[in-house]
Amino acid sequence: MSQKSTEQVLMSATTRFSRILPAMLAGLAALFLATGAQAQTMWGGGSEWGGGRQTVSFSKKYAPGQIIVSFGDRRLYKISSRGRAVSYPIAIPKNEARWQGVTSVSMKRKNPAWRPTPTMLRKNPRLPSWVPGGHPMNPLGVRALYLGSSAYRIHGTDAPWTIGKAASSGCIRMYNEDVIDLYRRTRVGARVTVTWKRFKSGGYTSANAKKTYTYNNW
Repeated sequence: MSQKSTEQVLMSATTRFSRILPAMLAGLAALFLATGAQAQTMWGGGSEWGGGRQTVSFSKKYAPGQIIVSFGDRRLYKISSRGRAVSYPIAIPKNEARWQGVTSVSMKRKNPAWRPTPTMLRKNPRLPSWVPGGHPMNPLGVRALYLGSSAYRIHGTDAPWTIGKAASSGCIRMYNEDVIDLYRRTRVGARVTVTWKRFKSGGYTSANAKKTYTYNNW
């Protein structure tokens, strides 16, 4: 093949590649976004811990307005009416930070600032001493519900991949979109029960991409 013919073939191939490159890049971007979205929803090893936010049947012993946090289920339940609750996936405390009890929402904050506790700083001296509210790397996310006089909170997160896992130092983490929803549904003074009891008593059935669970009547 002559030098001229080789140059023509190379130019033709380059032209064809330049035409399909935008479509290739668009396809890769779509695949990346889909994979990222799936990674945020398929937490906790699949369907064992449920799915995203759901409306579920729940024990009628709990009054509307109460919050039930089940570390065993890795779900938070906001009682909407007798026998009904909104269920949210959560990240729970690591083993050494386990706790349970009954408390109440003592305060609510939008875009709360974050300060590490002395224990956190001893474990990781490289942590910042303060992160302003609204910062994309604020560990409290976009909303926080403070629990009694303790240092524990129900809050959003800058690490959504931890939802469904044992990851926190005692607080209850939620997806930012979920904690916004819970925030507007919850008043200061609301009763909060934190327990390791599991409320799920069976599997789930899928209908129109929504999951329905059966719960024990603790």
